[in-house]
Amino acid sequence: MCFKLAEKLKLLIVEDNPTLAESIQSYFERKENIKVLGIAENGMVGAEMIKTFEPDVVLMDIIMPQSDGFSLLERINTSEFEKKPQVIALSALGNENIVRQACDLGARYYMIKPFDMETLYKRVLDLFSMRNIKVAQVPAPIRSKSLDEKITSIFLVVGIPAHIKGYQFLREAIKLVVKEPTTINSITKRLYPGIATIFDTSSSKVERAIRHAIEVAWTRGKIENINGIFGYTIYTKNDKPTNGEFIALVADKLIMEESA
Repeated sequence: MCFKLAEKLKLLIVEDNPTLAESIQSYFERKENIKVLGIAENGMVGAEMIKTFEPDVVLMDIIMPQSDGFSLLERINTSEFEKKPQVIALSALGNENIVRQACDLGARYYMIKPFDMETLYKRVLDLFSMRNIKVAQVPAPIRSKSLDEKITSIFLVVGIPAHIKGYQFLREAIKLVVKEPTTINSITKRLYPGIATIFDTSSSKVERAIRHAIEVAWTRGKIENINGIFGYTIYTKNDKPTNGEFIALVADKLIMEESA
């Protein structure tokens, strides 16, 4: 999903903590490409505001009184809403089961509080392909078997378990970007559909499974291992990369190693 530069993204905040909600509102109101529609203090109010204002993206707390984020995500999955927004889940809880449940119900990203506002803004833009992610443009001739081994080694250190679907999808995505780096800038139009064809599934399932694989690595707390792979500090526990950023980072490392 791409937006024209002249358009403003309509954003709704569903958060029961008034201090945090107002901070998010104040931050995003300063962005020229964002229109903040308002704040809902729980999922029930949020549902009514989604019907009324039809936001493009909802920043949604998971744990709220009366009607929580899970309840609202379930409602968004039904035919109740004429236009379904993209959702970024916000929570102080990093439990793997909660993260998985939120992603399974349709949350595109899951950010653990406290989070960096700039990172949250980047994730909003990423939902609509409004950022370009750079990766080395000259692919290196790498043997397929050697590439598989290197990717498997990285996944082992990072902590991505081999039994989840996202493991295979993520490995294939990295291989495709190593072979054709420009693919990373057409992630929704070329990369996800290409992987979906290989595994006989849908692009949306590929995206969610890769997201889950990355979430698993971060919730297992192996950030030091992740930063160690690249030789310098890139991420903190609360600053998870997008699918595209992680794929680009690993692919770029493999390309540069082969070119060295």
